[in-house]
Amino acid sequence: MFGRRKGAGKTPQEPRPLPADARRLHVRFVGQVQGVGFRWTCQNICITRHLTGWVRNESDGSVELEIQGAAGDVSAFFTDLVGSYRRFPISYRIEEKDDMPLDPTEADFEVRF
Repeated sequence: MFGRRKGAGKTPQEPRPLPADARRLHVRFVGQVQGVGFRWTCQNICITRHLTGWVRNESDGSVELEIQGAAGDVSAFFTDLVGSYRRFPISYRIEEKDDMPLDPTEADFEVRF
């Protein structure tokens, strides 16, 4: 069907209780991060690790990400990201990485456009 955004009409999830060690990060990636499946790779890792948040391309060629979940899973996200590109290496770096206040209402992870 034309004109429908991917994921439109899906049933919203209920937020899960945050773990005691929950953490939320804002990250800005620069380098070769657009046109290589970077957002979708982030989404797959976050779904697997039960992380919530979002990722989106920026007009300056960077990618912004916010992730939230158990501290160990948030840390493991970065290891998983490196491992995902081992076979198809890309050149990127983290330009910003900041802790943020938790969002207890967030229920899933999404790719934003």
